[in-house]
Amino acid sequence: MSFLGDSIVIFVSQVFFFIGAWIFFVKQLFKDYEVRHVMIQLLFCITLTLSCTMFELIIFEILEMLDSSSRFFYWYFMLYFLLFILIVVNPLYLSFCCISNVPYVKSEYIKHATILVWIAFLVIFWKIGDPFPILNTKQGLLSIEQLVSRIGVIGVTVMALLSGFGAVNYPYTSMRYFMREVNISDVHNIEKKLRQAMDMILVKKKRIAIAKKQMANNSLDSVKQSIWGMIASATSRKQENITQLKLEVAGLEELSRQLFLEAHEARNMLERIEWSKTWKGLYFNFLGYIFSVYCLWKIFICTVNIIFDRVGKKDPVTRVIEIAIHWMGFNFDVNFWSQQVSFYLVGCIVVTSIRGLLLTLTKFFNKISSSKSSTIIVLIFAQLMGMYFVSSVLLLRMNMPPQYRKIITQVLGDLQFNFYHRWFDVIFLVSALSSILTLFLAHKQPVRDNMESE
Repeated sequence: MSFLGDSIVIFVSQVFFFIGAWIFFVKQLFKDYEVRHVMIQLLFCITLTLSCTMFELIIFEILEMLDSSSRFFYWYFMLYFLLFILIVVNPLYLSFCCISNVPYVKSEYIKHATILVWIAFLVIFWKIGDPFPILNTKQGLLSIEQLVSRIGVIGVTVMALLSGFGAVNYPYTSMRYFMREVNISDVHNIEKKLRQAMDMILVKKKRIAIAKKQMANNSLDSVKQSIWGMIASATSRKQENITQLKLEVAGLEELSRQLFLEAHEARNMLERIEWSKTWKGLYFNFLGYIFSVYCLWKIFICTVNIIFDRVGKKDPVTRVIEIAIHWMGFNFDVNFWSQQVSFYLVGCIVVTSIRGLLLTLTKFFNKISSSKSSTIIVLIFAQLMGMYFVSSVLLLRMNMPPQYRKIITQVLGDLQFNFYHRWFDVIFLVSALSSILTLFLAHKQPVRDNMESE
């Protein structure tokens, strides 16, 4: 009876997760496009639902909700179901969509080509584990350890790349310190230059049209007068003038594009400066300073971990409780507060991970998608999203007290957890330093200085 009740709780929560994923897909991710393939929408929503359910099971583990046997069963069920989606269903359908969009592939060969591409994916997926110390000869070919270990490499890499870039980019985009000083007169001057360039383009294109018309008339007169030498020289001079005008127009068009981008950037900077003066802007500016400190601290810790080959053995909750008891002399119920603090800490990590990934997917989708490529991009995002969340569970284990890690360790099996934490530190450090260098190089001089230099 308890298993039936636990199943109802899991089922109801999955319904809510699925509805939320469906609304996000239609209202946010695919709001500018028509949903033509329901299967793609189902795959995306099912992947997000299963990922949220795994996080829910972590919360249930901390709160000791549901029966332990029920949690163990649904851990296995959800993880195997998600692995089936990530390794079989989604890659197979993604291969089918890619092959279907190739114009020279005949319809009768699409299925065969799809199977070949999927087999190639499986080979590449399996070979990913060769360079890394994640293999164990005792594990079976299709064991959950073999599958999760390879997904973990890809997912942890994606997590670390996004985390490193986000830790650097958020302070850069939210802090008043990094905003360039631009006033309305700068914007007006740039827009004035843009209008002048557009007027010059229009004048020169008119001259080209007039020159072409004169050439046509001269060619017609040359046939009637039969004076070949004079006509050839006149025509060559006109042709030379047109070529020169076209080169000048091309240069002005490039200049106008640069001026347009500069004017757009200046307008955006003005809006950001005005926004930074509001209460919301001041709040995000304060958060930017916090994230700057976090980014520097994280870079320092990752460097130390890499150099000394160090991996944290204790979760943050246990460490804080030990400091409070041994160093500050507090006396309280360790088990109670360990559960409460772990619940809120893991809950915050889960919510921020899901929200951050969905916002990032939305931004990328809006920038790179089109009416033809949108379905393929959604499938790629669903694949990366599933791997991301499986890896999140793998890394989240270290943020939980030892008594709550048992079921995750039992389900995921004999994995090299220390390797994934070290791999995350390496990729995070590379991503953060690369982002700092890229933003530093991309940070041009203020618009006003550029104008004065001209």
